[in-house]
Amino acid sequence: MTTSQWLTLSDLGHRFGLSVRHCGRVLDHEGWRDHSGHPTQAAMTAGAVQQHNSHHHIPSNRWNADICAAVLSGHGQRPIKRSEQVSQWVTLLEAMEEGSASISMSTEQMAEDLPNDLIDDVNHQLSHRGCRFQVQRLEESSSC
Repeated sequence: MTTSQWLTLSDLGHRFGLSVRHCGRVLDHEGWRDHSGHPTQAAMTAGAVQQHNSHHHIPSNRWNADICAAVLSGHGQRPIKRSEQVSQWVTLLEAMEEGSASISMSTEQMAEDLPNDLIDDVNHQLSHRGCRFQVQRLEESSSC
């Protein structure tokens, strides 16, 4: 039996090249989020969402990657190939590491949005291309 991944709305959107807002709208249209953006009973019944409470007591939702991918595909969205996602992140982080006066965000701040399942591949490609920047997992950076 295969276990499905549970993703944040942001990570789910990244897989399809969508913003959090657009991804949320598709789930809203499916009836899986209410007017406040909270999961509906229909989403829970469909097995599309799990609600978690973080250590800060702020509920965070995780969306079932397979179930939601079927819904997103049904709305005409297509997932971006993993290799393309890695390539896009590598190009972006390399450019940010080189620096630009017009960018007000640090490379580290931008890397916080990188989906966890891409970190190893992105770091490998950055090293291979001679970039010294490496993405730190959130757990690693918070334990320092």
